[in-house]
Amino acid sequence: MSQVTVLKQRDIAQDRGDEAKYDFYKTLAQKNIDLAAQKIETLQINITKLCNQTCVHCHVDASPKRKEQMDLKSVERCLEILALNDSIKKLDITGGAPELNPHFDYLVTEARKLDKHVMARHNLTVTLDGNPATGESKEYLPEFYAENKVEVISSLPYYQEYFTDKQRGQGVFEKSIESILLLNAQGFGKEGTGLILNFVYNPVGAFLPASQQSLEADFKRELNKKYAIEFNNLFVITNMPINRFKQQLKKLDVYDDYMTKLVDAFNPSSAQGVMCRSLISVSHDGRIYDCDFNQMLEMDIVVDHEPMTIYNFDYQKLLSRKIMFGSHCFGCTAGSGSSCGGATA
Repeated sequence: MSQVTVLKQRDIAQDRGDEAKYDFYKTLAQKNIDLAAQKIETLQINITKLCNQTCVHCHVDASPKRKEQMDLKSVERCLEILALNDSIKKLDITGGAPELNPHFDYLVTEARKLDKHVMARHNLTVTLDGNPATGESKEYLPEFYAENKVEVISSLPYYQEYFTDKQRGQGVFEKSIESILLLNAQGFGKEGTGLILNFVYNPVGAFLPASQQSLEADFKRELNKKYAIEFNNLFVITNMPINRFKQQLKKLDVYDDYMTKLVDAFNPSSAQGVMCRSLISVSHDGRIYDCDFNQMLEMDIVVDHEPMTIYNFDYQKLLSRKIMFGSHCFGCTAGSGSSCGGATA
C-alpha cells in the first residue's frame, strides 16, 4: 500500500470521526427542528475552480493551477433549466473566479435575457490580473457588469490592508481598492443607480464573525473616509471548517476548539434560514448539491437511487428531497448564521 493511500485512508477515518463527534442531525433532533426544503429560488453554479488567487480560507481549494471548467453544453443546459422554471428567479455564479470560465459572459447575457436576477461572486482582483492560464485581459468587467445589471458580490476581508493581505495574499488589498473604484465609477454601490455592489467579510482565523450590522457600519465609514468608496451591503460569513481552512485548523491544532465554538453558538433561528432550503448548487460537471459546501465535500443529492444532475433535473423531486447535513453545517447556524447572503437571523 502506497504512502498516499495510507494518508488518504487516515484522512477519511478522521473525517468520519469528526462527523460522529460533531453530529448536526443529533442537534436538530434535540432541538426538535426539521429543516426541509421550502423552495428553489436560486440556482447557484460553480463554473470553475480556476482562480487568480490562492486564499488560505478557500473552501473550494481554488487556485491558478486548477483546470476544472463547466463546458458550453452544461452552460446551455443550466440556461434551459432557468427558462423552464419560472420559480427559479436568481442565478448565482461562483468559482474560483467565475469570470475565468470562457462561457461566463454568455451565461450572464443569456440569463439576463430570461429576466433572471444574476449575481456574480467577484474577487475584484481578477479585473486587474486577468486570466492566469491564458493572459486574457478582464479590464472590461466593470462595464460588462453595469450593462447587464449584474449584482456584484465581492470578497473584502477587511477595510485595512494588513488583514486583507494576510488572508488573500500580498498586494490584494491595493488591487481590490482599485477595482472597487472602477465599479463605483460605473455607478455600482451608488444610490439611485440600481447597480448593486455587496462585500463579503469573513474573519481572519478561527473566530466567529462580529455583528453584521456593526461591521457594515464600520466598513462604510472607513472605506468612504479613506477612499471615497460606496457600496450597498456587507455580508458576514463564517469560515467553513472544510478543505483548505480545515487543514489549516488541524495544522494549528485548533480544529476542535473552533468546532466547539460553532456547536456552542448553535442558534435555532439561524438554522431556520439556512440557504439550502431555498437554493441548489451545481458543480462544473453538472452534478447537483444542497449547497456549495456540500458540493466541495461531494455530498451528492441522490433521488431514486441516482445522483441528481442538470441532465436528470426534476424540480418537484428536488423540492421534496431530504437535505444532507454534516458537521460543517454548524458554521451556517452559529450565532447570527451564515449564508451566501450573509447572516440568516
